Amino acid sequence: MEILATMKQEFAKQFGGEAERSYFSPGRVNLIGEHTDYNGGHVFPCAISLGTYAVVADRKDMTTRIYSMNLADKGIIEFPMTGLSYDTAKDWANYPMGVVDVFEKAGHKATHGFDILIYGTLPAGAGLSSSASLEVLTSVILNEAFGFGLDMIEMVKLSQKAENQFVGVNCGIMDQFAVGMGKKDCAILLDCNTLSYRYSKIALEDASIVITNTNKPHSLASSAYNVRRAQCEHALNELKEVKPELKALGELGNDEFNQIAGHIEEVLERHRARHAVYENNRTLDAVKALENNDVTEFGRLMNESHFSLRDDYEVTGKELDTLAEIAWQQEGVIGSRMTGAGFGGSTVSLVKNDAIEAFKKNVGEAYTEKIGYAPSFVVASISDGTHRIEG
Repeated sequence: MEILATMKQEFAKQFGGEAERSYFSPGRVNLIGEHTDYNGGHVFPCAISLGTYAVVADRKDMTTRIYSMNLADKGIIEFPMTGLSYDTAKDWANYPMGVVDVFEKAGHKATHGFDILIYGTLPAGAGLSSSASLEVLTSVILNEAFGFGLDMIEMVKLSQKAENQFVGVNCGIMDQFAVGMGKKDCAILLDCNTLSYRYSKIALEDASIVITNTNKPHSLASSAYNVRRAQCEHALNELKEVKPELKALGELGNDEFNQIAGHIEEVLERHRARHAVYENNRTLDAVKALENNDVTEFGRLMNESHFSLRDDYEVTGKELDTLAEIAWQQEGVIGSRMTGAGFGGSTVSLVKNDAIEAFKKNVGEAYTEKIGYAPSFVVASISDGTHRIEG
């Protein structure tokens, strides 16, 4: 593989030795079910063929040196394999550092460090989970090197914990789960309340998944993400006053929510909760439609999801709305919506294969005219989860 050959050359140049093992960790795109994961609802993501590669060699001491070909200006970053805490000066290396730290606190202690060279093919800020990709990648490297014997779901949970507790982003489980548990040509219907899941074959036949990046930078940690989460938690607590057994908004049907929604005092919080409930049920309907080969209904529900994220959850913004609105007008588009946390990032569209080139041209031109800079496009294939590359 050409990427790995280039990485191994760069590894020798940066670290003065030979890489011993190679890994790949995908990004993810969520087809439907947005901002439902931390509300105990369902999501429907898939792992994609863009992601994060690593070439690795063991060291004899307790230091790890890590270098990203994408962030060459940051140089080699060093950190110890024990007693870590968040360090702004270490920049992007806080993600792998966080994983080392949560492993250690869970009793999985490293006995040596590594030299690691990273190369990512995910566009920065596209909302395709580059951070989760790097976290699960680090988990797999540690698990294999030290024979911890953890299964992928345990590593997914530890990776999420690293982002929550070490990096300080209160994300749900979806990103790490999709990255770690991905399966070629399948999306995952995941119940974020129970972590029960099943694979659903994506048989789009004459259509493809097109990811369109707004190219507006977004930072999950500094966005309004944590505010939305707090609003939903407060709404849930108010609903518990009339339904004490309620553990998550994702447990409610739409009609049941409408009957008790008046107990949420703040209108804004009522809207946030309505999105969480409706989006969860919309996701279940969408998967059912896809499994019945009703791609048209799946696309309609994707569009509805965007309306809800725009109007009730207010996480879209001018760039994402522009992309979606232009996409809806194009020939051959089955459905289009924002994907990821929002506030920038990307849309995901289902587009007929014979319309993809016209889609890219028309959407690119109209978006550039309105926003002032161009979007970028990826036609995604669905990948396996994080794994070692043999050879």
